[in-house]
Amino acid sequence: MPLVSPAKVEIVQFETVEEQALYKKLINELRCLVCQNQNLADSNAELAIDLRRKVKGLITEGSTYDDVVDYMVSRYGDFVMYRPPFNQSTIFLWLSPAVLLVLTFSVVIFRRRSAMDQNVSSNFDQSQHAKVRELLKDTKDQN
Repeated sequence: MPLVSPAKVEIVQFETVEEQALYKKLINELRCLVCQNQNLADSNAELAIDLRRKVKGLITEGSTYDDVVDYMVSRYGDFVMYRPPFNQSTIFLWLSPAVLLVLTFSVVIFRRRSAMDQNVSSNFDQSQHAKVRELLKDTKDQN
């Protein structure tokens, strides 16, 4: 029994190889806005199909890579890009991994130090503290 896939196969033809290459590049770099981290090439969502058609239309009208990206970003925001530019609206997106790494590292160090301090203080009981004080006092008296 042959396997049947519910995915539709889209045949997109262009006049030149350069247009075809530009189309493939764009649909692989633009994000589907309704899917979980899929690009336009991998998504079968209705919006992704519409966006692929729009990309094709813009390319056949003579738009360049930058023209298509500018159109998509102006319409849908920086989220449509897999690699959004570093600017005021995306600063959180770019810096959050580093901030999370620093916070995680700080928590780990704080917990280790706190655990070490607890181990050191819990290993000594009151009689041992008294012996240490007596030894320190004797050492001071000898000097």
